[in-house]
Amino acid sequence: MNAMRGHNQGSPVSPQAKTETLEVLSFLEEFTDELEDALDILVPNAHLRMALHLMRGHLDAKTVTPTSLISASRVPYATANRRLKEMVEAGLIEQRPRTRTGKTFSMHPSDALLARWVQLSGRLRRLAEGHFGGEAKGQDTQDYYYGGSYAAAQSIPPLRVRREPLKVPGGIRVLVHGDPTFMVMDNLKRQFEQVIGTEISQRAFSIDRLREEALRNAARETSRYDIVAVDLPWIGEFAERDVLMPLDQVMDLARLDPADFHTAGWQAAHWGGRAYGVPAQTTPELLFYRRDLFAEAGLEPPATTDALLRAARTLHQPQRGRHGIAWNAARGTALGHTVLMAFADFGQPILDLPVIAGGFGTDHLAQGGYRVTIDTEAGLYAAEFLLDLLQYSPPDILSMSWYERVRPYAAGTVAMAYGYTLLAPYFEMDESSPAYGQTGYLPHPAGQGAAQVAPVGGYVMGIPANLAPERIPAAVEALCVFTSPEAQKLFVQNGSRTNPRYSVGADPEVRRASTIFEAVDAMSWRDELQFWPRPPVPEICNIIRICGEEFHDMLRGITSPREALRTAQKRADALIRPDGKP
Repeated sequence: MNAMRGHNQGSPVSPQAKTETLEVLSFLEEFTDELEDALDILVPNAHLRMALHLMRGHLDAKTVTPTSLISASRVPYATANRRLKEMVEAGLIEQRPRTRTGKTFSMHPSDALLARWVQLSGRLRRLAEGHFGGEAKGQDTQDYYYGGSYAAAQSIPPLRVRREPLKVPGGIRVLVHGDPTFMVMDNLKRQFEQVIGTEISQRAFSIDRLREEALRNAARETSRYDIVAVDLPWIGEFAERDVLMPLDQVMDLARLDPADFHTAGWQAAHWGGRAYGVPAQTTPELLFYRRDLFAEAGLEPPATTDALLRAARTLHQPQRGRHGIAWNAARGTALGHTVLMAFADFGQPILDLPVIAGGFGTDHLAQGGYRVTIDTEAGLYAAEFLLDLLQYSPPDILSMSWYERVRPYAAGTVAMAYGYTLLAPYFEMDESSPAYGQTGYLPHPAGQGAAQVAPVGGYVMGIPANLAPERIPAAVEALCVFTSPEAQKLFVQNGSRTNPRYSVGADPEVRRASTIFEAVDAMSWRDELQFWPRPPVPEICNIIRICGEEFHDMLRGITSPREALRTAQKRADALIRPDGKP
């Protein structure tokens, strides 16, 4: 998290985002001060004062010592010392040695205290809403959140510190992608260092440079990183080339609670039936659309590609400085992803995958025997659809990629955009954006005869196959912390809009942070979250690049759709080995 290098797209996320727990904590601190100031006869509540100080230190990632707790109690030293011992004996405070001798300790809230504090925060919120909110504020939504369905959901407590700090020379070294979610992790560096008890060093790169560095690292005798972030389509290649080690080789996967991950995200982390990473971001590509502009134009949210084109045509008003839609159309990797997803919109995988309930099967891919399916009738529909989209796109669409497609949406110069949920902070965290509070989230509109899908993207975090054996136990422990529900909730509270776990999506505070989580959960339950649009075979990166080159020529008018399909098919066929093995 120091040693930041490479391509950073400039995260819009503020590290100052306040959580509900912090808000309630601040309220109790101020309320206690007011009570004691108003009634001189009141004696400071040492237990409460120390609990407030302990929780504040934990949430702000500051070291709390017995001395600072005694000072925070506002009672005489002997009394405070007795109260402190009572809290330790009651299991509310845990002590972690600060030195090898074990003579000095840092103080941390226990699991019990953290859980009770989360419950207290929720109760105080509902009490305040019941007595002072509602009609006085004129906010009907408050009743829904604080007294409705989400109130019964279980809140995930804050991260707790490890009882024993990780002992690993030089700390934990992490290689990640330079996107908003991983930048949130960088902003929370101190908090995670406190939790695991050692330094964290993070390097961040753009997507292409990240892959290059991961492959370069795999060629070294010993890995420079303990944990690496891996884009989902790379799993097959990285498994076959021994870039990653299978996790069941070094840990009990049950620790991760696999059933808690979105099904598509967990399945995408596997190759040949073995998990090679833990989902750190499950970020489907969705259609972002302006609800206010649709309402003004009398348009319904589009469920089909025809409806999408009609909406884009209606809302495309370049004379007023607004275009219909933005998408990944830059030559190479960016457009290649769009091509694969457009194929999926018309029910066509890029490989000859078998049809199964809810989509297409990928479990057999490690055995080989697959072939590329580009030059097909559905492929032609997808190519013509992209040409139609071009008419209602910004004039610089053929150079737009990743962040560039969402920035104009956030600025209000496009009415719709295809984008991963990880990019939502560009308008969800900016109250000056015309899209702020006005964005709806949909799976990809489907072509005729196809089902709607939300192609799953994102990253897993894995352990390099060439990591020194003595560092593996610490890497496993850090991996469990970084991908835990508590960590994922913390990322959301600080601006992330990705989430790989059902439990996090159901958390009341997470639901209040953005409607995107409820939308994605609903898509998951409807089996719309799918990773087959980008099957993780070793050749997929080159297939994506080829599609991004040939279809770019088509969009520029150099070749026809049928020519682009034929050429891309021929080039992609040459990537597959004659023996059909990966």
